Amino acid sequence: MGRVWTEPVVEIRGVDVVRGQAHLLRGVDWTVRPEERWVLLGPNGAGKTTLLQLVGAQLHPTRGEVGILGEILGAVDVFELRPRIGLTSAALAQRINPSERVGDIVVSAGYAVVGRWRERYDVADLTRAAVLMQQWGVARMAHRPFGTLSEGERKRTQIARALMTDPELLLLDEPGAGLDLGGREDLVARLSALAEDPNAPAQVLVTHHVEEIPPGYTHALLLRGGEVVSAGPVDEVLTAPLLSDAFGLSLDVKREGGRFSARRAA
Repeated sequence: MGRVWTEPVVEIRGVDVVRGQAHLLRGVDWTVRPEERWVLLGPNGAGKTTLLQLVGAQLHPTRGEVGILGEILGAVDVFELRPRIGLTSAALAQRINPSERVGDIVVSAGYAVVGRWRERYDVADLTRAAVLMQQWGVARMAHRPFGTLSEGERKRTQIARALMTDPELLLLDEPGAGLDLGGREDLVARLSALAEDPNAPAQVLVTHHVEEIPPGYTHALLLRGGEVVSAGPVDEVLTAPLLSDAFGLSLDVKREGGRFSARRAA
């Protein structure tokens, strides 16, 4: 894939998002560089999905500045910016027709549609889709309807689709949600391999659970009540005091074999 982007892929300065009387985000500053892999953590309602929507050019801030891939939201055509960003989310999954075939879901990302209609795809498009489906373990399901897949297979199909356009930034909104133990561990291993690929795009993953953080993720941002509790290298942020502060509960935090775990403190 070979990337030449050296400037920050995300630069957020003094951002507020306000809806009515509610501050969904307040005073957020955040920078993501091309080689970094970030995890966003925080309790329900902390603002994780709102922040991801900003970075995905799906939402504009009420105040402050959001820079994405060298462009400023509000001064760029988001329809030209969005194809440079790979995104997986529950909202996208809901847009996929259960009868749509897996291969068509992946290859159609190049046209920013979900499933094939009358678009034309060349050999390079079809080859890239086939390679991605192989990498993400869904190649043998290429002709199966999306609705027949397991939850893990659906998540991996969406990630293959998100990578189809060779994005400069990959956003993963709770990819482990709803997976059983086997599905979660398979996904974590694949995401870890992607995180450690020097040619892969910058990555931002949203989760509620430290156990879902793939080895190879370098940075973490903790949110609580729409505000940043802490942001920086994972070893400095994912500590018992900071996680306890963010989640409002005394926690014990361990890291073993590159994987984190958290339990309520005795």
